[in-house]
Amino acid sequence: MPQRPAQGQGTCAVNPDQTIPTTCTMDCPDTCALDVTVREGRVVGLHGRRDHPDTAGFICEKVSRFHERLYHPSRILHPLRRTGPKGEGRFEAISWDAALTEIADRFREVRDRFGGEAILPFKYGGSNGFLGDGPVDDLFFARLGASRLARTFCAAPTGEAAKGLYGKMPTTAFEDFVHARCIIIWGANPRVSNIHLLPYLKEARRRGAFVAVVDPLRTFPAADVDLHLPILPGTDLPLALALAHEAESRGWLDRAFLDARTTGADTLLATARSWDLDRAAETCGVGAEAIRQLAQVYQKATPALIRCGWGLERNQNGARAVAAILALPALFGKFGVKGGGYALSNSGAVRLDASRLFEMPPWTTRMLNMSRLGALLQEPLAPPIAALYVYNCNPVATAPDQNAVIQGLQREDLFTVVHEQVMTDTARYADIVLPAVTFLEQREIKRGYGSYVVGGVRPAVAPEGEARPNEAVFSALAGRLGFTDEIFTWDTETLVRRMAGALTGLEGQADTYLEGGIQTAAFSGGTPIQFDTVMPRTPDERGHLAPAFLGKDPYRFEPVEAGDFPLALLSPASSKMTSSTFGEFNYPQLRLAMHPADAAARGIAQDDRVKVWNRLGEVRCPADLTDRVRPGVVVLPKGAWMKSSGNGRTATALAPAHLEPASGGACYNDARVEVAGLSSPQDAL
Repeated sequence: MPQRPAQGQGTCAVNPDQTIPTTCTMDCPDTCALDVTVREGRVVGLHGRRDHPDTAGFICEKVSRFHERLYHPSRILHPLRRTGPKGEGRFEAISWDAALTEIADRFREVRDRFGGEAILPFKYGGSNGFLGDGPVDDLFFARLGASRLARTFCAAPTGEAAKGLYGKMPTTAFEDFVHARCIIIWGANPRVSNIHLLPYLKEARRRGAFVAVVDPLRTFPAADVDLHLPILPGTDLPLALALAHEAESRGWLDRAFLDARTTGADTLLATARSWDLDRAAETCGVGAEAIRQLAQVYQKATPALIRCGWGLERNQNGARAVAAILALPALFGKFGVKGGGYALSNSGAVRLDASRLFEMPPWTTRMLNMSRLGALLQEPLAPPIAALYVYNCNPVATAPDQNAVIQGLQREDLFTVVHEQVMTDTARYADIVLPAVTFLEQREIKRGYGSYVVGGVRPAVAPEGEARPNEAVFSALAGRLGFTDEIFTWDTETLVRRMAGALTGLEGQADTYLEGGIQTAAFSGGTPIQFDTVMPRTPDERGHLAPAFLGKDPYRFEPVEAGDFPLALLSPASSKMTSSTFGEFNYPQLRLAMHPADAAARGIAQDDRVKVWNRLGEVRCPADLTDRVRPGVVVLPKGAWMKSSGNGRTATALAPAHLEPASGGACYNDARVEVAGLSSPQDAL
């Protein structure tokens, strides 16, 4: 057999690098178009494409390193069966045939003994594509008669508020931020989780825009913003009501617009009248003058825009706060102009009409809230959860009340399947682990929920090991369980072509997606202008400022009772991870951020080992003293893995599992804790 010439020898030219176009599927608003560099069959680099209006040639540090996950030692390459106690991560490799047969047999046993509702699918945003998160898996579990999952880790309160007020009307496009003369960034940190908004913010400020940030943390350099209101966590509602109070008391309300285009303003204003500047300032922990300045600048500026984030929803007042914030453009008359109104999720601009693909059977089984996973696995439900199928999610790292989740997953009578790319904290508790592809190894269609782009996902390399995509696994299981729907027989290319034809909001071009290209949602007259080129998608095309889902007293404020735990714990997104993705290599050590004054009061110095605790659990790690965190607040990052802390617990061990009452959303930011120094390094272990 001829031998390959050594490098630099012989006359054969070295094979050039290949560049493969594709789209990032991470849970991020930006939906970047990528160029993937492949050398001798391996991915060696990822770069932003220039043909995407927002990516514009650059990407985040996280995704630029995605090939490290692709080839990481913890990558799952073959189906695995547990051989040791749950949580120890001891497995043996088995064949796909054996794994699928065992899963199908166990699902039959559970269904025959308890009924299909004893099976719970558990997924979130690890992949946001249409193929791997939607029709195929939903149809499979509907045929199985499984319980349904309320997906509430994120966006439940914001989604309900946007739907209740404006029917999820399309919101201001990134590129139109440059037209705004006042931008309020409220509960969002685009510097770590929406970086392609930053150039537009910079250009808007260059043109003279006033930029204000409402966030307990200082997320922007002082030179990049004009006003920062570091309110106490969970007090966004009083601040929004105080702004509404100012609008009415100073005669700034756009009464003509409110009368013609909205309902419910008087209900909101009736509550706002009790929130004057002084009361709001005391509750929010900021100066009354700062609130007054924000109101004045917002009132005077045209266009004026609110970028509402998801951070502010994560508490028991979350839906009410988001609703009050989204009502402000109507109260102040900020709709109807390019660069005005509000920006939130744009996922509704392009939708998949699954009825064009198959006939969905009635799926009316019980709905279980994912944010209560720990309790659900231990409560005496009828029927109990006897089988759990986890995909696109790592609940040990992301679900509230981590200790309860772990205790539930340790049940020997619970059959758990995890379909995953790497050996996550959750996968260690599985009975069967299935190897999943990454977006660099699959075909998909990915829509943006910040940008208005829909991108094709094209494999850059063949799957590592025996990794398979979600839709292939569910189709294989469907065959073993006797489900005969045609969609379960389609190969991936057929799925892409059929789904492209079932998209609403644009004419889906299958060949574009198969080639890794992009399309932009179509609006008449260019990018959407709220209450001009796009209207509320409510039945009467009006804004409903007192939406029915909030109940009879829609804007009541319910403060969190701190008791023995005076510090509010936040767990925001970080530049190192997308939720918990990349935790296998990109966040080696957890650190608690706290204000120097809070640390001094507890005798804590920089890098001291500390414990953070409440009645749910404790986390041990070093302290990081910084004035980026306001007094009364401490911070642990979202999504960290158990190995990153001194005692194998992370921020979710301290997060309560109670729900936001209007939407069922998770209340991570209602966590209240205390912090103390540890006397020796051994105490941190």
